[in-house]
Amino acid sequence: MKGGLLEVFVVSARGISHSNIIGKPSYYVIVECVSQSYKTKISSAGNRKEILWNEKLKFELPTNKLEECNYLKLKIMDEEFFTAGEFVGETKINLKGIIMEGNEKRFIEVTPAAYNVVLEDDTYKGQIKVGLRFTPSNRTVQTVGRENVPKENANGVAQIIYSKIINFWQNTWWSSFFTCENANSTIDKNKPN
Repeated sequence: MKGGLLEVFVVSARGISHSNIIGKPSYYVIVECVSQSYKTKISSAGNRKEILWNEKLKFELPTNKLEECNYLKLKIMDEEFFTAGEFVGETKINLKGIIMEGNEKRFIEVTPAAYNVVLEDDTYKGQIKVGLRFTPSNRTVQTVGRENVPKENANGVAQIIYSKIINFWQNTWWSSFFTCENANSTIDKNKPN
């Protein structure tokens, strides 16, 4: 397996506990993978039912660190005025299958899905919505410009142009236009005077 780029899209959370007595709670998420850690922005002031972040974070996963990369850890914190932040809950997402499939297919994207939030007493309360994308580092996009086309392949270029013209001609619009004209001329020939 090869390393690559893991993109984490932290979307929103629902049903998590609100510990603030006064004012609206302000949440952020600490996302950890291997030895890397990122903090999202503070949640936008939405309603109390759904907390929004809509933030994308990127993690470089080197090949030599893949053995340590078992899961992605997301810790939801409540920002308080008097403390560094109060722990609300956390979620762990297993990455082994995502990395393996991403290496096989050269790219994998998991659309945002809801994951349970585990509290300090190991009970569940609420969900956090997260999307993932993994792209192996060995993926390269090859583009061939006009100057890079070998001369012995000039005949192949002519065949490509010819096939494009034939495909255009076989387009439904063109064929239906000429079919209707032929059908009308046939009807006119058979029409008695």
